Amino acid sequence: MIAYLNGKLAYKSPALVHIDINGVGYEVQISLNTYSRIQGLEACKLLTWLHIKEDGHTLYGFFEESERSLFLLLISVSGIGASTARMMLSSLQPEDITRAIMMENEKMLESVKGIGAKTAKRVILELKDKVKKGKDTPAHLSLPVNNTIQEDALNALVTLGIARNMAETAITRVMKSDPLLQNLEELIKKALKSL
Repeated sequence: MIAYLNGKLAYKSPALVHIDINGVGYEVQISLNTYSRIQGLEACKLLTWLHIKEDGHTLYGFFEESERSLFLLLISVSGIGASTARMMLSSLQPEDITRAIMMENEKMLESVKGIGAKTAKRVILELKDKVKKGKDTPAHLSLPVNNTIQEDALNALVTLGIARNMAETAITRVMKSDPLLQNLEELIKKALKSL
């Protein structure tokens, strides 16, 4: 229904953005991977997918077609919804997910919060042949230093569905083990793995 949105980024966070298009603001859920690509931009084009359910409509946005394609493959697997697919794309790079599926690396998929052994096996079984057909590897961009890195990380984790107290504990644990960490994406990934 909505293929893409191209406009000014009125609000940005690691989990969602507001895109202003001719005075209309669209709230778009994004992955950490997409956030890392748009973090320094004032305006951008996001490819979208509209999730319609009885209690609301949710737009998911992606910086590249390869990420959107992988998201659509992931949600085609029984037991993986849009939130879980976004969590996967926030915890691992798209190319890491693709590699894990192709190499049947269940442990890497299980490292994502909400993915158990059965789900990891199902993802590999159902997607291995589909993933082999086409592979794109988006470039990785580091995030600049941010004074509110812990606050942004906490907001991202809460938006991804993690309880605030658990998220705070995980962020504190990561910052104690690596006090010089200034990369938001890395902080969120490490916090997700420590949950």
